[in-house]
Amino acid sequence: MGAAALRALPWALLLLANPMLASNPPQEQPAPLPAGFTPPPPASAQEIHPLNKQPANGSAEGHPKHRKAFPVLGIDYEHVRIPFEISLWILLACLMKLGFHVIPSVSNIVPESCLLIVVGLLVGGLIKGVGEKPPILKSDIFFLFLLPPIILDAGYFLPLRQFTENLGTILIFAVVGTLWNAFFLGGLMYAVCQLGGPGLNHIGLLANLLFGSIISAVDPVAVLAVFEEIHINELLHILVFGESLLNDAVTVVLYHLFEEFANFEQVTIIDIILGFLSFFVVSLGGVFVGVIYGVIAAFTSRFTSHIRVIEPLFVFLYSYMAYLSAELFHLSGIMALIASGVVMRPYVEANISHKSHTTIKYFLKMWSSVSETLIFIFLGVSTVAGHHYWNWTFVISTLLFCLIARVLGVLVLTWFINKFRIVKLTPKDQFIIAYGGLRGAIAFSLCYLLDYKHFGMRDMFLTAIITVIFFTVFVQGMTIRPLVDLLAVKKKQETKRSINEEIHTQFLDHLLTGIEDICGHYGHHHWKDKLNRFNKKYVKKCLIAGERSKEPQLIAFYHKMEMKQAIELVESGGIGKIPSAVSTVSIQNINPKTLPVERILPALSKDKEEEIRKILRNNLQKTRQRLRSYNRHTLVADPYEEAWNQMLLRRQKARQLEQKMNNYLTVPAHKLDSPTMSRARIGSDPLAYEPKADSENLPIITIDPASPQSPESVDLMNEEPKGCGGLPPSPEEDEEGLVMRVKEPSSPGTDDVFTPGTSDSPSNQRMLRCLSDPGPRPEPEEGEPFIPKGQ
Repeated sequence: MGAAALRALPWALLLLANPMLASNPPQEQPAPLPAGFTPPPPASAQEIHPLNKQPANGSAEGHPKHRKAFPVLGIDYEHVRIPFEISLWILLACLMKLGFHVIPSVSNIVPESCLLIVVGLLVGGLIKGVGEKPPILKSDIFFLFLLPPIILDAGYFLPLRQFTENLGTILIFAVVGTLWNAFFLGGLMYAVCQLGGPGLNHIGLLANLLFGSIISAVDPVAVLAVFEEIHINELLHILVFGESLLNDAVTVVLYHLFEEFANFEQVTIIDIILGFLSFFVVSLGGVFVGVIYGVIAAFTSRFTSHIRVIEPLFVFLYSYMAYLSAELFHLSGIMALIASGVVMRPYVEANISHKSHTTIKYFLKMWSSVSETLIFIFLGVSTVAGHHYWNWTFVISTLLFCLIARVLGVLVLTWFINKFRIVKLTPKDQFIIAYGGLRGAIAFSLCYLLDYKHFGMRDMFLTAIITVIFFTVFVQGMTIRPLVDLLAVKKKQETKRSINEEIHTQFLDHLLTGIEDICGHYGHHHWKDKLNRFNKKYVKKCLIAGERSKEPQLIAFYHKMEMKQAIELVESGGIGKIPSAVSTVSIQNINPKTLPVERILPALSKDKEEEIRKILRNNLQKTRQRLRSYNRHTLVADPYEEAWNQMLLRRQKARQLEQKMNNYLTVPAHKLDSPTMSRARIGSDPLAYEPKADSENLPIITIDPASPQSPESVDLMNEEPKGCGGLPPSPEEDEEGLVMRVKEPSSPGTDDVFTPGTSDSPSNQRMLRCLSDPGPRPEPEEGEPFIPKGQ
C-alpha cells in the first residue's frame, strides 16, 4: 500500500497544482516520468473526482436530460426500502397489540397469540391478493434477531429460587420427556409412512426421527404468551416454562445429529456414542459460554460509576455476544443466554444505578414484546406465502401422535418424580403440564432450514408442523383458561415481598441446612449454602465495587425495598402525606437533606467505625459455623450423662410434688361476708376468732422469695410427723396452723440439685406423702346451720 501511494504521489501533486488540467486534459502524450516512477492505472468512473463528472443537464453526446419541477425533491424508495418496511412491520405489531388490550372482551376469550396469527394471515392474504409476494419468516432472522430478546428477558428475570428448587423435575421433563417424544413420534411416523401408501414409502427412518425431534420440543415463546395471560401458579409456570427453555439443548443436538446422519451411507455405533456425548457438549458448552460472558459483564459494570449512560448497553451486548458465540460453535444459544442473564444480574444490579436498572427492565420487556408480536404475525404471513403439500394421513397422524406422546410422557414421568418430591404433583397439575405443551415458531424455523437436496419432503413436514402449531395455539391456548377455572387450579397470587418474609425465608434455609448437616445428608440446602459462602468470600469481592460487596443480603434487600417504596410514594404524589410506616430512609430518599454541621453525638473516626463494623460482621452475620457432620452411631459417651439424668429425675419429682402441694394448699377462697354477717359470726363464737397465745412451737414452712412457685424452694423445718406412724393428732395440734417464713439464701457455690438437704430424709419423705394426701374432706350436711354454734 505504501509503494502504490508513492507512485501516485506525483499525479496527485500535479492535479492539485493545475486543476484546469484535470478538467480539460490535453490531447498530446504526457511528459516522460522521472526515473523510479510508474504511471498510475487509469481511473474508473467511480474514481473520477466529482468536479470531473459531466454536467447533470447533459449527456456524453450533449443531449439534455429531463428537468424536474423541483430540483431537490424526488422519490427514491429503493434507498429507504428495507428500514422503512421494518418500521412499518413494527408499527403494525404495536398497533395490533394496543388494539388487543383496548378491547377487553376479546382479550378475555382469545389469547393474544391467536389474534396476531390471524392478523398475519389477513396481511399475507392481502399482499398476495394485490399480486405481490408476501415475506417469509426466514430462519436466520428468527434465530439471530427475534428469538434472543425473548430468551434474554426470560433468563434475566428468571425466578431463581423456584427454578433451582424444581431443577430436577424440570430437567427430567426437558431431557427425558423430549427424548421420549422425539423417538416415540419418529418411530410411529415411520410406521405410518411404511403403511401409508406410495406417497409416503420413500420417507426413511432418519427423516422421520428428524421430524420428530423438530416437532417434539415445547416452544418458550408460545408458553410465555399463553401462561402469562391465565396467571397460573408459580409451580406450574416454572415447570412448563423451564422445560421449554432447557429442552433447546436436546432439540439442537437431535436436529444436527439426524441431519448429519442423513448424509452418511452407514451409521455406526461410534457415531451413536459420539452423538450421545454431543448432548453434554452442547448443553454444558452453552452454559459455560453464558457464565463466562456473565462474569465479564459483571466485572465491567464494576467500573461504570462515572459514566452511567452506557451501563444498560453492556448488559445487552454481552448477552447477545454470548448467544452469538454459542451459535458459532453449534452450541445451545438459549442455554448461553439464560446462564449469562442469571449470572450477571445480582452483581450488575449491585453496581449500576437505579435509573439504569429501570432502563434495562423496560427495554427488555419492550424488546421481547415486540419480537413476540412479530413472530406470530410473520408466522401467519409465512403460512400464506409458503409452499405446502397436504397429506391427510401424515398430518392427522402427526397431530394425534403428538398429543398421545405428550400425555403418556407426563403421566409416566410424574409417577416417577412424585416418589422423590415432597410437594406432589396432583392430577390437576399433570393435566395442565400435558395440556400446556405448546408448539411455536422454533419448530417452524428449524423445518424451514432443511435442505431440499437431502429432504425433498420438506414442504409436507412444514405443512404438518404448521397444523400442529395452529392446533396447539388456537385450540389448547383458547381452552386452557376455561379449564383452569373449571378445575379450580391455584392461580398466581400477586403479593409484595416484605422484610418479614425475607427474614423467615433465610431462617428456614439455615435451619434446613443445619438439619442436613446433623443427619449427614448433603442435599440441596447443603450445596446452596456452600455456594453462598463461596460467593460471599471470593466472588462478590471481585465483581462488586465498594462497600456493597460486604453488605449482607438482608440489608441489601432492605435498601431495595425502601427505594421501591420511596419511588412509589413519589409517583403517587403522596410526599405531603407520608404515612407513619415509611422509615427515615425512605424520607431521605425522597427529600435528601444535608447533615447538620454540629452533631449531638461525637463523630467516630473512620478506623474506629470500620473496627466496629468488623466486630459486628464477624459476630452477628455468621449464622452458622461449619462443623463436622455426625450421627447417633458415632457419638462419644458423655461423662456428665449420669449427673444430668439424676437432675432430670429430681426435677420430675419436684414437679409432681408441686402439683400435689397445690392441690392441698390451694383451697377455694370463701366469699367475703358483709359487715353484718361478720359481726354475727364473732358474736356467736368470740373465742374462735381470737389469736392463739401459744404460737412458738408451730411448724414452719420456709419459702424462697426469689421463685415462690419453684418446688425446690419449699423446705419443711421443725415439723414432726403428725398423724403418721400410728399416733393420732391431738385436738390442740389440730387447731394450730402453719407459719410461713422466708428462707435464708443459700451460700454461694452450693448446688441445690445435687447437694442433699434435710428434706431428703425418710421421715420428711413420709411427711410429704401425708401432706400430699390429706384424705377425703367431709361434705357438709344438709341440716347443718349456717352459723356454727359455740362449743
